[in-house]
Amino acid sequence: MNTMTATAAARIKGPAVWLDMDQQALDDAYDQIVYAPNRDQIGKRRLANSAAALARLGKPLRFAYGPTPIEGLDVYCTKKQKNAPVAIFVHGGAWRNGTAAEFTSLAEPFVHAGAHFVVLDFTNVDDANGSLFPMVEQVRRAVGWVYRNAKEKFGGDAGRLHLISHSSGSHLAGCTVTHDWPKDGLPRAILRGATLSSGMYDLKPVRLSKRSKYVAFTDAMEEKLSAMRHLDKLHTPLVLTYGTYETPEFQRQSRDFAAAVKAAGKPVELIVGEGYNHFEMLETLANPYGLLGRAVLTQMGLMQAFA
Repeated sequence: MNTMTATAAARIKGPAVWLDMDQQALDDAYDQIVYAPNRDQIGKRRLANSAAALARLGKPLRFAYGPTPIEGLDVYCTKKQKNAPVAIFVHGGAWRNGTAAEFTSLAEPFVHAGAHFVVLDFTNVDDANGSLFPMVEQVRRAVGWVYRNAKEKFGGDAGRLHLISHSSGSHLAGCTVTHDWPKDGLPRAILRGATLSSGMYDLKPVRLSKRSKYVAFTDAMEEKLSAMRHLDKLHTPLVLTYGTYETPEFQRQSRDFAAAVKAAGKPVELIVGEGYNHFEMLETLANPYGLLGRAVLTQMGLMQAFA
């Protein structure tokens, strides 16, 4: 078989599994490296930029929000104002990777703009035996901890909490903004705003993809942890973003979530990053003039610091 014949054979489409996608197309649509071949390069750059930012900002304050070692958060404090607003970042990593220490570079523009920047640590799906429930529960509990302790621990304004997230972190954040906060004795509108980038908001297609090899999906997990299905509990203005070089499913998930939020009569803005892939989108958060940096700082009312 010559190369042309082999290529043609490789392109034969199988039975549709989700929308018009066969199994291979769906698996690729939830595998970032297929659409972002520079992933590792960007990861190395983020670590180098974070090391440089740490040298400039100094070590963050570290607080425990729960009993296990991973249940901690880093706080990069601003000195520009007292009772400052608080940005809380939930990192991605396919639910499997990432630690708070890897994202120091994102803190710098917020600290300079007059906001405290909090980065969460939480367990990963492998250590949680394939369950996403512990991850969601920890992120929700961390946000609750910040609300209860911001003023006393680091001079933050609990009335001005903003959530920021990327990738699988946006799945966790979606489950956080649709949480029933009064059940925890906390305000329904605990978050002033949230910017969720490049996320997943309905787990049905994810469950059908090869991510089911390491996530032990169940009907209960799909239903309870799909933010799209719990918009009645959404009381936070949202900004949703994705890049045009992201996978087709990550683009669709953001579009569909934005449309559903709008149809529910709740505030949402959809921002599309022209020419950005999944990992390049996150880099724009570290730049106050970048697509994400500008969006979040505008939502927080802090963009004037860079005008």
